[in-house]
Amino acid sequence: MDTKILLENGTNELEVLEFTLDGNLYGINVAKIREIINYQEVTPVPNAHPSIEGIFMPRDKMITAIDLKNCLQRGQSEPGGLFIVTNFNKLDIAFHVDSVIGIHRVSWKEIIKPGATVSTPEDGISTGIIKFNEKLIIILDFEKIVTDISPETGLKMAEIDALGDRERCDVPILIAEDSALLNKMIVDSLKRAGYDNVIRTENGQEAWDIIRDFRDKGTLERNIHCVITDIEMPLMDGHRLTKLIKDGEETKYIPVIIFSSLINEEMRKKGEALGANAQLSKPEIGNLVKVVDSLVR
Repeated sequence: MDTKILLENGTNELEVLEFTLDGNLYGINVAKIREIINYQEVTPVPNAHPSIEGIFMPRDKMITAIDLKNCLQRGQSEPGGLFIVTNFNKLDIAFHVDSVIGIHRVSWKEIIKPGATVSTPEDGISTGIIKFNEKLIIILDFEKIVTDISPETGLKMAEIDALGDRERCDVPILIAEDSALLNKMIVDSLKRAGYDNVIRTENGQEAWDIIRDFRDKGTLERNIHCVITDIEMPLMDGHRLTKLIKDGEETKYIPVIIFSSLINEEMRKKGEALGANAQLSKPEIGNLVKVVDSLVR
């Protein structure tokens, strides 16, 4: 199946691959997918996490296979089905699923953020829900799934401690990140690095509303010196937010850092075309602080 993204830059759209697992419908952003292949026999890894089926080498690169059914606490998958081979946070990982239905193009405005009964910020693995043809498709948080299995793949907070003692700074920084856990971790990291004046938002729309409000009041230059944004967010994604900032005569001077698990060659080109000042993969929290330093200090 061709998983190449055909979307134009900054349109606030995404393509979602719908797949089945144990009779239920789930989705994944096509931007994360490298390829979809038939199930292959894997080599078990001794003492591995119960959700890791094993490893295999479809070509010249070793890939870890994750039993998604096990991650969702629905038992163990049997041989067969498909592997969705993904790449995010600089990792190549295959997720074992039953079947693939197809690809749907939707707007981020159509993504429904799950309520507390479906997913909590701390332990939920659903980032959103799409209603399509009277069906509900649950978009899974694959980054959290991988981090829960292997915590060292997440944000490396030790990189902040390695920066040592730093002067306090009141430079105003705006954050757009829909994951409550990651939002807090990024803010905590910036504050530990000396940045005390941080504005938190949960998506690009909230961030853009704040920017417009300061712009209309004539206080933008005083209140926002840098924007750090994720890409995948409901209502408005980070690429659309970047485009709006960089296309605006009064806002284009604001440095924009895209901090996302989706920074690969193709997505980097998209960010550059939109005018992003820097783009970093999410584990690189130490580099994020250094880039902020270079742009605002």
